[in-house]
Amino acid sequence: MATTAPDRRPASLAAIEADTEAIGFTMSCEEGVGRLLRALAASKPGGRLLELGTGTGAGTAWLLAGMDRESVLETVDNDPACLGVARRHHTVDPRVTVYEADGGEWLAGRADDAGPGYDLVFADTWPGKFTHLDEALSLVDRGGFYVVADLARHAEGTDSEGHRLEVEGLIGDLESRSGWERIPLLGWSCGVLVMVRR
Repeated sequence: MATTAPDRRPASLAAIEADTEAIGFTMSCEEGVGRLLRALAASKPGGRLLELGTGTGAGTAWLLAGMDRESVLETVDNDPACLGVARRHHTVDPRVTVYEADGGEWLAGRADDAGPGYDLVFADTWPGKFTHLDEALSLVDRGGFYVVADLARHAEGTDSEGHRLEVEGLIGDLESRSGWERIPLLGWSCGVLVMVRR
């Protein structure tokens, strides 16, 4: 179910961006990160993908654009206004399941489940990145990707120095972990780190 040609933006993205602007949401997935997500999703045919922090569904659109017909995506957020936009544009796609839930609680419950893991976990919100990191990483299967974004930007109205310290702590934690290969893209786009489980 191709939603876009490899060199083009997802067909739904312009409408998602318009709806996102209308509700005043400012932390959507940047295009560079989206293109990376599409490529990583394409590398996992028949894959299971997880997005933590659906937002309005921009990152979701990029992931779906890279996925084949057999792949599935679960995406989690607790903001009903943002999820309203995401659902409006994505619920017609049978490959995606949208959960309205607190990301930390969802991760804690999912990590206790003995079900299958994921080929890609995209952490685009606080849980799975600055909290519940162990739970998020435990869900990544061997050869799978853990992708974290927004390491170089923070939400309006939040403390930039506090964010910098949180990012430094996260990077230090991730770099200390064995069994992972790291691709730091900290000076690119909004600041991205890709981990691959060995």
